[in-house]
Amino acid sequence: MNSAAYQRFQFLLLIGSVFICGAAEGMLLPLVALLLEKNGVSALLNGLGSTSLYIGMLISVPLLEKPMRKLGYKLFLIIGLALITVPLFLFPISMNLWFWFALRLCVGFGDSILHLAAQTWITIDSPMNKRGRNIAFYGLSFGLGIAAGPLLVRLIAFGTNVPFITSGFFCLAVLLLLFLLKNEYPELSTSGGSTLRQVFARYKKVIAATWSGLAVTLAFGYLETSLNNSFPIFAVRQGYNLDQISILLPSFVTGALLTQVPLGMLGDRFGRRRLLPLICLFGAMFIACTGLLSAYFYGIYFTLLGAGMLIGSLYSMSMGYVSDLLDREQIPLGNILMTVCYSAGCMVGPVAGSSLISWIPKGGLFYGIAVFIFLASMSCFIHQFIIARKSSLNYSAPKQRVSNH
Repeated sequence: MNSAAYQRFQFLLLIGSVFICGAAEGMLLPLVALLLEKNGVSALLNGLGSTSLYIGMLISVPLLEKPMRKLGYKLFLIIGLALITVPLFLFPISMNLWFWFALRLCVGFGDSILHLAAQTWITIDSPMNKRGRNIAFYGLSFGLGIAAGPLLVRLIAFGTNVPFITSGFFCLAVLLLLFLLKNEYPELSTSGGSTLRQVFARYKKVIAATWSGLAVTLAFGYLETSLNNSFPIFAVRQGYNLDQISILLPSFVTGALLTQVPLGMLGDRFGRRRLLPLICLFGAMFIACTGLLSAYFYGIYFTLLGAGMLIGSLYSMSMGYVSDLLDREQIPLGNILMTVCYSAGCMVGPVAGSSLISWIPKGGLFYGIAVFIFLASMSCFIHQFIIARKSSLNYSAPKQRVSNH
């Protein structure tokens, strides 16, 4: 296999691993939530149980920078997908809330490891003028996986264990293909030192440069898990059946799939700093409309579809935006911080979403999401204003010194 053909194979396998990870996650969240709901577990406890996946992500990801530099991308991808695959085969053993909590914790570890390796590999290997497009394909593959996941829930008609085992075999097939990759190592900076103070200084520097992008990532994590985990509970309580839920749940992701790559290319051409706050603002409006029309099947479907077209690709868009704001050697740390923020949003999402369903049954779930996305939009506008103001002051300062002469 020549170099160009191998690069295409590598890229396809990377986005394939992200797809299968998304499918497992997209199946796992609503399936477990529905099974626990049918077994009488309260919405709040159900939501708390779902946070285990993201606790695993949040705990593990800050510790992964040095191991990834030492082991390389290939081994990280294999370890990550293995930690997702094995629990899928273990879920059918016992329908116990705490056993499933532990399994989802393990899946969270694997998810963070796989995504960190895949997104860092793709981001660093992509030329600047194609970064948005390549990251968009990454986001598209994950979105396709998330969309396919809820469809696997319908296999429950053949038995409670069938969705778990089916997704497990798909993950196993991709896991075996990953062994065909050549191992490569990220360009992670070691110049900043390794003492606790120096590590905090590096984190502080990256956060100061990218805080608005991290806010968008946090909001997207909240959005995604609110929809995947809390929406099935909302829909069941509103009288929608399983077939209707399986149509409504992927509608947001369907919208994202339609515009993922076009938005990535637009970001490359016109700048993600201009595009990101606008799509967040209009996306928040669409989500608010979902709350207003939540009593109507088609009202939910079309507003979620429109919202997905705008903000369904926020993770990949914010990934490109954060990378634009950083030096090349800082990108892996930026990806780590993005995963931390995404995981934090994902932890808040199921609990807040389930609570809002209880407090405001007719649309509170969607109003909460709209508020998060609106605040993310405002953070981008404010950050860009601060950057523009600093650039203006830095540009005018030399002129002032010249005129004083």
